[in-house]
Amino acid sequence: MNFTFTPEQEAFRGEVREFIEKEFPPERRGMYRDFVSMLGGGAEQWNFNREMTRKLGAKGWLSIAWPEEYGGRNSPTLQHILVEELAYHKCPGWDTCGIGMLAPMLFMSGNEEQKKRFLPPMARGEPSWCELLSERDAGSDLAALQTRAVEKDDYFVINGQKCWTSGAHKADWGFILARTDPEAEPKHRGLSFFLLDMKTPGISITPIVNMAGEHEFNEVFLDDVRVPRENMVGEKNRGWYVVLGVLDFERSALPFHAIARRKLDDYIEYVRKTKISDPMMRNRIAELIVESEVARLMHYRVVWMQDRGIVPDYESSIDKLCMSELNQKVTATVCRDLGHYGALTEGSKWAPLNGHAPFLYLRAIGDVIAMGSSEIERVVIAQRGLGLPRA
Repeated sequence: MNFTFTPEQEAFRGEVREFIEKEFPPERRGMYRDFVSMLGGGAEQWNFNREMTRKLGAKGWLSIAWPEEYGGRNSPTLQHILVEELAYHKCPGWDTCGIGMLAPMLFMSGNEEQKKRFLPPMARGEPSWCELLSERDAGSDLAALQTRAVEKDDYFVINGQKCWTSGAHKADWGFILARTDPEAEPKHRGLSFFLLDMKTPGISITPIVNMAGEHEFNEVFLDDVRVPRENMVGEKNRGWYVVLGVLDFERSALPFHAIARRKLDDYIEYVRKTKISDPMMRNRIAELIVESEVARLMHYRVVWMQDRGIVPDYESSIDKLCMSELNQKVTATVCRDLGHYGALTEGSKWAPLNGHAPFLYLRAIGDVIAMGSSEIERVVIAQRGLGLPRA
């Protein structure tokens, strides 16, 4: 494979950078610590997020990876360039759940009516999406979920609860996995996948404040929530095979290599200005730069596969494992090298890097758990990539 981009692709990268420079004014940039912590801010931040999403939609960039018959340019590579630039510049607007995860799954498993109904609004950046998969006793072991969906007439009635749902308190729609056959064996059978209007009666949301002090996660309770039959994606009791596609795209939806590299570059700039470096610090920074490049090339491999219509399997797990652990390593190194100053938070006049370092370190811990923990990713790589037997 070729790790370089064509002149046309590089021209598109320049176009994205011009867009960021024009539409993401300096006075807004202080609101964002990094690309993944954009759900915990207040109303002003959220409204600006949605405004930027609609601007990306108006340029046709949200659907740039889609087939041409659905308004796209059939280029996952261009989508990658777009998200990589947004991530590095901490620019809001990208729809990770809807565009990054759900849309490619709809192309694989959705029927034509569902594509016509849900894809055009997503391309315009109108609805915001969340995923309702994990439960308190079914996170890494997703097949153990207990939320029930009972068929009745032309709809399903869902009861249960979902946990760690990012952005559920702000989302317009969500996609949910529920058990439609409690007697099915093995346990991954008997599950079905639904698209859920988050304004449906019977949905209540309880906030979960994360260890970094932000309200990003939620617990979602579903009490006799009615979902029309036409909102079921794929066949009844075969939702497991639908959600596997979602998870494969989820693991590669965010370019953590760009997110980590931006944090590293910000730190390098601070070190140069303050002249606090020593030989050991320079060695650590050099090692992280090398690891950033390795993570970038790992991610490019997944993008290359998607561009050729190949659904990444264990390759997505390698990508996610490498990038999320790099992100955690970068934030830990920054906090450690800053010494006691690395514990100072926003608001302190002595805090380096605007006091973002401790927040980003705490937030990065969750990145090695979300979207598949590092342990689960290693299991996937061992079984699907290396052909090793199940434990």
